[in-house]
Amino acid sequence: MSCLVIVEHNNANLKSVTLNTVAAATAIGGDIDLLVVGAGCASAVDIAAKISGVSKVLVADSEEYAHQLPEDVAPLVVRLADAYSHILAPADTFGKNLMPRIAAFMDVQQISDISAVISDDTFERPVYAGNAIATVCSSDTLKIITVRTTAFGAVEGENAIAAEIVALPAAGESGLSEFLGTESSVTERPDLAAAKVVVSGGRALASSENFTLLERIADLLGGAVGASRAAVDAGYVPNEFQVGQTGKIVAPQLYIAVGISGAIQHLAGMKDSKVIVAINKDEEAPIFQIADYGLVGDLFEIVPELERELQNLLAQ
Repeated sequence: MSCLVIVEHNNANLKSVTLNTVAAATAIGGDIDLLVVGAGCASAVDIAAKISGVSKVLVADSEEYAHQLPEDVAPLVVRLADAYSHILAPADTFGKNLMPRIAAFMDVQQISDISAVISDDTFERPVYAGNAIATVCSSDTLKIITVRTTAFGAVEGENAIAAEIVALPAAGESGLSEFLGTESSVTERPDLAAAKVVVSGGRALASSENFTLLERIADLLGGAVGASRAAVDAGYVPNEFQVGQTGKIVAPQLYIAVGISGAIQHLAGMKDSKVIVAINKDEEAPIFQIADYGLVGDLFEIVPELERELQNLLAQ
């Protein structure tokens, strides 16, 4: 039995979710190999080789993989698949875009969004927006798995002994897609999915300008800014800020929900947070049912007051 974990990276550094995905592979057992696909990705490879529990790192470093298009990466993974019993990737945009293609090529069913490993063929995964947990047993010889990374603690990323690095030939471009460009917001705040503090806003903020209230709170706490789908759909913040069933799944130490009523789709993306603080003028809002602390009132009065209190506290 052996696992292949597909590494998510930007050719220089690994995304932190890789460490959580390796933790899931460790729970399955057997040898663990990593696959790094990119262009000029030597720095990412060196970091990957130091992850605890890894046997070897397979590297496909070629210009055609510069943007890691799933149409090009999938055939490479399929070429390696016969050597493994499990292939894993994080259940984020990267994994959701890539893994179904691999499962289709291999003619097996994908096991999506696992939150626990019962045995090497049995897993738990949330269903019905996290209101129930399904136990899934797979009889497929090869198991294609995406991992809910917030459910697994990260493994150590600084092992003293580096794993063996093996170079792979490129599989060639598929010709099915072409990279045109990317647009993303530039911020010094931590990545939303990995942040220890998340301050999220809903439609009640009423404008993109009012999100600066939350940005100041997030900066004081060293956290990230999130949003409900309603706020994203209204154009207050970009799509990458969305937390929820159709956005990012987060489980920070502290989650502050401001002007968010608590639709089931949003709760599915953040209810595993360690401490939840809700601020809403509607005392019947569903968010209060899962909140550890709730403040009923006008967010435009409470948030500035919270900012002043935090500034005073940090100044001491």
